[in-house]
Amino acid sequence: MPDNSDHEAAIALTYDGANAPTVSATGQDELAREMIRVAQENGVPLYEDPDLAALLSRLDLGEAIPETLYRVIAEILAYSFYLQGFTPEDFQDGRRKG
Repeated sequence: MPDNSDHEAAIALTYDGANAPTVSATGQDELAREMIRVAQENGVPLYEDPDLAALLSRLDLGEAIPETLYRVIAEILAYSFYLQGFTPEDFQDGRRKG
């Protein structure tokens, strides 16, 4: 069995504030590095967790994250909003105002 520990993975999630986050893009190796580069250029907060990436990479594009990951993904999203300067007051009914 090949050792995959040297492979890079990137997973992008989409969250509309009303439904569970879904997988919007996945990439391995060169594509993963390109996804990370584009995210960095556009100020998208990144979170690195190889174990979580391995779990999310098993999902199909457009597939919602499983309920078992709701809490960890919610914490990551909340922290990313905080890093972008958003507070709970910036949201209404689970969606960002404006």
